[in-house]
Amino acid sequence: MQKESDCIFGLRPVIEAIKAGKQIDRLLIKQGLQGALYHELMTEVSKHNIVYQIVPLERIELVTRKNHQGVLAWLSLIEYQNIANLLPMIYEKGEDPLLIALDGVSDVRNFGAITRSAEGLGVHAIIIPEKGSARITADAIKTSAGALHSFPVCREKSVLRAIEFLRDSGIKIICAMEKSGIAASEADLRGPVVLIMGSEDKGISRELIALADQKIRIPMKGSIGSLNVSVAAGILLYEITRQRSS
Repeated sequence: MQKESDCIFGLRPVIEAIKAGKQIDRLLIKQGLQGALYHELMTEVSKHNIVYQIVPLERIELVTRKNHQGVLAWLSLIEYQNIANLLPMIYEKGEDPLLIALDGVSDVRNFGAITRSAEGLGVHAIIIPEKGSARITADAIKTSAGALHSFPVCREKSVLRAIEFLRDSGIKIICAMEKSGIAASEADLRGPVVLIMGSEDKGISRELIALADQKIRIPMKGSIGSLNVSVAAGILLYEITRQRSS
């Protein structure tokens, strides 16, 4: 559970943080909250497309019983970017984009480990959804070996919409599968690529699989039929960079 020391609370402090350009990682608002300051807060939330949850009072008081006025927010530990703004910058460098998108990876250590591999293997950015993804916590940053302080993370309202945008921009969509698809070493993974990795329990959503140009897998020979998502991501990213450099 996130701690009181990591958050800000109270209507006016949260409003001023948003107005000052602080990125809000998570925002909880008490059910039934009303009043002029509440409406001012919601105006800022809407203006800045901030994700929020309406929760019972008890949920907020699990974190703090101070004068929170029904509002609790955590500031982001990193500055998120937008893939639509980042993509032209990659092309301007004369490079083929190499991206990785995570469809519901929720474990912060998996997320940190994937980011560490991505940074070390020349990936340009990682794409995650606003909801249903691991939050960027101190544990995630530690597991990434600090890579999250400088590595571009694009938090998109919809990963599906982001992948559709990338497909329309000429990016090859590669889905990592456990058992179906062709062996990664037999696929053509050169050129502009986004690799999609699925969640630890459900894998990749059907909607994203339907957009795939290629479905690839890691051939397994042992009795265990699958790999941890962060390990699998590292193997597949290595194969992509190997092909791109050959």
